[in-house]
Amino acid sequence: MASRADVETALALPKKADQRRRMVSPRIRATSARLALFRPLAAILISVGFLAPVRGGEPADLALASPAPQVLPIGPGFAGSSVNVVAGLQNTLFTDGDMQFAAFYAPDGVVVLARRRLADTAWETVRTRFTGNVADAHHTIAIAVDGAGFLHVAWSHHGNPLNYARGVAPRSLQLGEKRSMTGSHEDRVTYPQFVRMPAGDLLFFYRDGRSGQGNLVLNRYIVATEKWTQVHPNLIDGEGRRSAYPTVMADRDGVLHLAWNWRDTPDVATNHDLAYAQSSDGGATWKSIAGAPLAIPLTAENADYALRIPTNRSLMNPPAITADAEGRPCLADYWCPEGSDVPQYHVVRHDGKRWNVLQVTHRTTPFVLAGTATKRPPLSRSVLLSQKSEGGRTSLVLVYRDDEQRERIVAASCSDIAARKPVWSFCLLSEEPVGAWEPSLDPEQSLRMGHLSMLIQRVEQRDGDDRAAAAVPPTPVSVLTWAVR
Repeated sequence: MASRADVETALALPKKADQRRRMVSPRIRATSARLALFRPLAAILISVGFLAPVRGGEPADLALASPAPQVLPIGPGFAGSSVNVVAGLQNTLFTDGDMQFAAFYAPDGVVVLARRRLADTAWETVRTRFTGNVADAHHTIAIAVDGAGFLHVAWSHHGNPLNYARGVAPRSLQLGEKRSMTGSHEDRVTYPQFVRMPAGDLLFFYRDGRSGQGNLVLNRYIVATEKWTQVHPNLIDGEGRRSAYPTVMADRDGVLHLAWNWRDTPDVATNHDLAYAQSSDGGATWKSIAGAPLAIPLTAENADYALRIPTNRSLMNPPAITADAEGRPCLADYWCPEGSDVPQYHVVRHDGKRWNVLQVTHRTTPFVLAGTATKRPPLSRSVLLSQKSEGGRTSLVLVYRDDEQRERIVAASCSDIAARKPVWSFCLLSEEPVGAWEPSLDPEQSLRMGHLSMLIQRVEQRDGDDRAAAAVPPTPVSVLTWAVR
């Protein structure tokens, strides 16, 4: 049997300058020949403890989380598509001080706003005068509260003009008239995302263009002037040949962490790669994980990559992202491992030196992620939460919906993600099925309290159809909050 020293020598990382990129950004290769060559080496690695053998799938029937999550109903919502509960929405829930705000579409497509004090269980709701195209799950609602307490709402976008309004007074649910932000690049808006900075200003990210051919725009709302300005009309450039599917978050220090994958055509099968950039000045300038300045616009050529993943691997868009207490980023996404037709969740974490890829799930159901329009795969997208324990260890919680668990919400937890062999445990956050539901976090509760607070609703989604909604009755919209331990 090979000694540990022999294996360490055989796996010594290259030091040449032209090989640094491969060392920092691992690449998934899709050739069975390379897989065959790797198998003997894998056996040696397992024998000396470098790798753990792949375990079996998660238990067929997981237990409910303990303590059980709190679920607070708000009211009935449209359930014929996943428009109220699509992953990565920023945000359907937003906590400002001691008050939590929520937004969703009523059964008739009217935008509903809600609020409650965190100490209360009852919600106050207001039906606005605005409506959305609820049959198309792209037409989501995004909200945020600025540092002066004003609620900002953007709704119903899929390559159409900007729909945006602001509250008439601090913490009010009453909205003013629909308005422009900057007047620039506001005719083909999709995927609006709000991010609040520590000082109270808001950032607004959105795609200008269409699937497979679009650019990322970044605006900033300055609380002191109550005006929007455009930071970048083209932060990520698809160059007319692709589009980015990004997600972004601000950590406790206000550092922005931006992750995305590329799509070459409207077909989701052309998703590829996981790219990453960060900003310490509110998005004005961006740098790589190593601190090197990145040219703007970011393109497929000049981007910094956490992981290279080929097309046709059932890679979902966009990735989930979080950052640990030291500001180190961690991404989560699912794709098919090499040699498998079963998509699995992975986390891609930077440990301060390099990116590490860890498989989280061991699912058994094969499926192919391909086609256009809103998909309804048996595995949802995810959210990711990082915490630091009293012992100084970094924990991760990954939340998603899995049809292998009868369409229920699953939480995968790792108490020490930096361990040599991280161990994941699984539990349920819902006893009842949620259909095509996907998670989206209240960012303030995650950062301030370490809570997972998510809008939940049982919904249906017609696969590949953004024109006709499923013929189902309204279902209750609630907020699930779980105090992660």
